[in-house]
Amino acid sequence: MKIIVPMAGRGSRLRPHTLTVPKPLVPIAGKPIVQRLVEDITRVCGQKVDEIAFVIGDFGAEVEKDLVSIAEGLGAKGSIYHQDEALGTAHAILCAKDSLEGPVVVAFADTLFRADFTLDANKDGIIWVQKVADPKAYGVIKMDENSVITDFIEKPEVFVSDLAIIGIYFFKDGLNLRSELQYLIDNDIKDKGEYQLTNALENMKVKGANFYPGKVEEWLDCGNPPAAIHANKRVLEYTENAEKRAGLSQENANIIEPCYIGSNVTLKNCTVGPHVSIGDATSISNSTLKNTIIQNNTCIQNADLEDSMIGNNVDYAGGTKRVSIGDYSKIG
Repeated sequence: MKIIVPMAGRGSRLRPHTLTVPKPLVPIAGKPIVQRLVEDITRVCGQKVDEIAFVIGDFGAEVEKDLVSIAEGLGAKGSIYHQDEALGTAHAILCAKDSLEGPVVVAFADTLFRADFTLDANKDGIIWVQKVADPKAYGVIKMDENSVITDFIEKPEVFVSDLAIIGIYFFKDGLNLRSELQYLIDNDIKDKGEYQLTNALENMKVKGANFYPGKVEEWLDCGNPPAAIHANKRVLEYTENAEKRAGLSQENANIIEPCYIGSNVTLKNCTVGPHVSIGDATSISNSTLKNTIIQNNTCIQNADLEDSMIGNNVDYAGGTKRVSIGDYSKIG
């Protein structure tokens, strides 16, 4: 089994937190989004994962090293491919064409999920879906009475289905997928100006492949700050937080679980939690924090924060606010 993770997007909806860090490496409950994603897929796929291939932009050598380490930590080979131009989902996956063989899971790295199942590797393909209130922003599916998918529709302008594709797919035959993706590129077949995976799925279906919906208990979009903060809350609620919190220094500090607290954190005259994540080497003093993400090497003083997201190397002092502050900022 191989996992392909397209993650070259700019992450513009998650700015300012993606100005210095690629979106899939933004931490949720102490771990990068992409790490949580591949860990969850590895857990449910029911097969040994031999390779995890990441399709990235110009993220730099350090990020590439981190991604390879994530794969190796799961007992898999880590591969890096580059997408230099955003030309759509089909093009992004095809950038990893050398890894498209055998059974393959494709997972776009801006989503997390909760699920309790084992993947049925005998099916031609599985497309994970979730009901949504407004399907216009998503690819959606329709299916027949036997739960076989009959139609793939990319961002429908009129209602056809509320079963949105969450961005995780299984293909029994990676070579077949590669062939169909290459066909779109070679024949310049686009939808809404881009090469779309849904067009390749439609071609595969017409040629006899049967795709089935996969259902998840919960889908957590991490595409913008409020969504990331909500995802952090939910992950903290269902994740056992057994870390030893190495080097934690507390003075008149109250921690209301669930929280994630990294290493060498200093808490003084403060209340932290519930649903707070604090990165390494961060200090909090004379403050109250609820439902908030604070990243590494940051100093928070005299603050009352809720529903907030603060980046790395930030100095923030004073105020009762809901804030979204990027890396290397100084406020107050």
